[in-house]
Amino acid sequence: MSAPRLATASAFAPGVPSNADLALTPLRSPGHGVVAFDIPGVYVGTAEYAEGPTGCTVVHVPAGARTAVDARGGAVGLSGGYDFNHAICLAGGSVYGLEAAAGVSAELLARRQNRVKWDELQIVSGAVVYDFSARDNAVYPDAALGRAALRHAEEGFFPIGRCGAGRSATVGKVDFARAEYGGQGAAFGTFGAAKVLVATVLNAVGVIVDRQGEIVRGNYHLSEGGRRHPSVDYAASASAGVSGNTTLTVLVTNVRLADRELSQLARQVHSSMHRGIQPFHTDTDGDVLFALTTDEVDLDGLKPTGFGALASEVAWDAILCAAE
Repeated sequence: MSAPRLATASAFAPGVPSNADLALTPLRSPGHGVVAFDIPGVYVGTAEYAEGPTGCTVVHVPAGARTAVDARGGAVGLSGGYDFNHAICLAGGSVYGLEAAAGVSAELLARRQNRVKWDELQIVSGAVVYDFSARDNAVYPDAALGRAALRHAEEGFFPIGRCGAGRSATVGKVDFARAEYGGQGAAFGTFGAAKVLVATVLNAVGVIVDRQGEIVRGNYHLSEGGRRHPSVDYAASASAGVSGNTTLTVLVTNVRLADRELSQLARQVHSSMHRGIQPFHTDTDGDVLFALTTDEVDLDGLKPTGFGALASEVAWDAILCAAE
């Protein structure tokens, strides 16, 4: 069994400091390592405010990428949601963290030397997790942090661990006293010429489950020295669950898919993630998956459904990576 990393609950006291009260400095948010991936033209950057701690993660595709968005659950925090994007910004800070995506937009505008002709516009979508539960302040990812994350972006590497948008993410929140820190994870798969990167930020009310059916993160019972499936607590009416949760996922592939096929890929992979997160898509989750394609290769000898099945296994690997 993995060692517990129990989260400390916020007191939600009034008058706590926020961005305007502090001299915040955007910092790199490297996590404990990176997952390398080979999809040319895709850059990833992270940044954080240590005072939170909270952060954001930016996936930048300078050439732009067709996008499908699958949003589920009762508490979605989403901006843009466009079907074509140059960047995706994931952030903590709940609704206030949506400002980080505006910072990414501003940075991209500056990089285009303020050109605003229609075909010069840089398109950015964003989504947020509620990470105030584990900290006693109101610091949130703002425009300056979004700009910093984009400036830190590197091609071919995805930072993992308690970093970026996953800096203060928590999972297994049947009762926050039993919650554990989550984080962000990533996995990369190649299937012939087809490639897929899946990265996810785990801030779910549910627990994280491996392929053997064992709970590896969340709902840790100190008195029992182990983790329990939430269904046991719900059956005993032991808890109603904690509000303020969300899992954010970005899938990037080089496979050329029709719009309908890309949309279905997003749904198929997002649906598959319930195997690794239980329960998933709940009333208090705001789960969002962005599926982007760089439109480089055709599927050769593989149907979109089969590719979706393979990508779903990569997604499960990303979930387990985030729980490490």
